[in-house]
Amino acid sequence: MIRAIITGSTGMVGEGVLHVCLNDKRVEKILLINRKSLGIVHPKVKELVINSYEALSEHKDEFNGYNACYHCMGVTSVGKTEQQYSYITYDLTMLLGRLLSSISNDMVFCYVTGAGTDNTGSGKSMWARIKGKTENELLKLPFNAAYMFRPAYIQPIKGLKNTYKFYKILIPLYPIIQKLMPNYTCSLEEIGKAMINVTSTPYTTNILECSDIRQVTK
Repeated sequence: MIRAIITGSTGMVGEGVLHVCLNDKRVEKILLINRKSLGIVHPKVKELVINSYEALSEHKDEFNGYNACYHCMGVTSVGKTEQQYSYITYDLTMLLGRLLSSISNDMVFCYVTGAGTDNTGSGKSMWARIKGKTENELLKLPFNAAYMFRPAYIQPIKGLKNTYKFYKILIPLYPIIQKLMPNYTCSLEEIGKAMINVTSTPYTTNILECSDIRQVTK
């Protein structure tokens, strides 16, 4: 059975992954880490509200017994300096990863990055280089397994409240988008199911592009 820690559930991807986990019988326990309460009441769910990620070590005992982390927290690089974006994307992610890997090496860590992530360290795109650096360092940690999810266009789950307006507009066009760009599309439900599936059964690669995400859910 899966006991999952989920970050970013106040955003679109995290909320979607939480929704899938709540409806999957393989997930028996969920710990949400948020800076503001989601206000959810569910027998599977416990919520840890923290002022900052720097305070995570103070709650170390809360993470005992969990065997998966679905790290969906993230921000856009638009309007941010490289230092600001690196702090949120790399520093805070690594703080979480190092802490969890020090508690248990049985954990499967799933990290949502994005299509176009550059793990060579030589690309010109600031966000892609920082995401790539984060991927590389996470894969070095002593987890049972770590998977980097690289979605591009994500079809949201209807009815969830944190879906971005841009995605809401494109919902009716998804069949067309999927047909035109099959390697750059997947659904939010597929992302959630893929995370659960790779936690249960190892996948052949640690980096999952859209085609891999869909494959894992078959």
